[in-house]
Amino acid sequence: FDMVHFGHANAIRQGKEFGDKLLVGVHSDEEVTKHKGPPVYTEQERYKMVRAIKWVDEVIEDAPYVTTLETLDKYGCDFCVHGDDITTTADGVDTYHLVKAANRYKECKRTAGVSTTDLVGRMLLVTKTHHQRDEEAIDEHHVGAISKGPTTRSPWTGVSQFLTTTKKIIQFSEGIEPKPGDKIVYVAGAFDLFHVGHVDFLEKAAAQGDFLIVGLHTDPVVNRYKGSNYPIMNLHERTLSVLACRYVSEVVIGAPYSVTPDLMEHFKVDLVCHGMTPVMPDVDGSDPYAEPKRLGKFMTIDSKNDLTTQMIIERIIKHRLEYEERNRRKEEKELKIMENLKNVAKNNAS
Repeated sequence: FDMVHFGHANAIRQGKEFGDKLLVGVHSDEEVTKHKGPPVYTEQERYKMVRAIKWVDEVIEDAPYVTTLETLDKYGCDFCVHGDDITTTADGVDTYHLVKAANRYKECKRTAGVSTTDLVGRMLLVTKTHHQRDEEAIDEHHVGAISKGPTTRSPWTGVSQFLTTTKKIIQFSEGIEPKPGDKIVYVAGAFDLFHVGHVDFLEKAAAQGDFLIVGLHTDPVVNRYKGSNYPIMNLHERTLSVLACRYVSEVVIGAPYSVTPDLMEHFKVDLVCHGMTPVMPDVDGSDPYAEPKRLGKFMTIDSKNDLTTQMIIERIIKHRLEYEERNRRKEEKELKIMENLKNVAKNNAS
């Protein structure tokens, strides 16, 4: 669960549908580094991110990379669930071979259109001095083969285009309404590359009331005040990431940059919160929080977590070659597995 994204959240959502209680094992930094390469997020960050996903009942820290029957029995699990993509150890062994052999394994669909590999590739593009939208303009020499380059051939490492549907949004949404008398809290921002800094802020914002609404700005608006290749994740991807958070009650997709009187009235907002980061003025130079401040309904929240999207990008850039090598090895293992599967199918057919 490195760089936890909505694809991970969707696998967790599907896993919960198989039973009544969902325990999620998260590997330590040592285990991940040994079998995959250095993780982007620390183990403590990954533990916290997974705990914040609303379908998770319990997180098992420092879970073994190869899932054993002893692990399932220790935590009272009837079976193990994983996506239909292949994961292997450093030696190329299927990490779920033991539970599969014991018939204590179930499979869900991998979420098409997103992977940690792809997100890392997108972040490397941020080192360019201009905002790139044209795929032909991508500097392959700088980005390397870490994302959608022509060398990417594995169906698990390679990434197809992500397409949002109303069904997916409904699956992620709680569909709940505020109850009479509930104190409604509103926050807004990009919430790009949803991370533990966001989680800590949303947890504290949610604690200020009973119903937390998150307004997500459009991609052009985010790009206007952040520049470069921001946002890393598009509006629909960010919507699913935020909806998966247990502290969030509702999301406004494409919320206005300024908190308007109409927005305050429509959602019956009692309190508007913002973090400690400086607030950029709207295009007309006005304070986007002028209205809630005028009404005495504005609060600044210190999440005690200074992690930003930019800091995560800097981690990636600093270790770019390591991540490129990590993903090259990962795809190499996957291609060998694909070849073995084809041979097995061919032999069975004959």
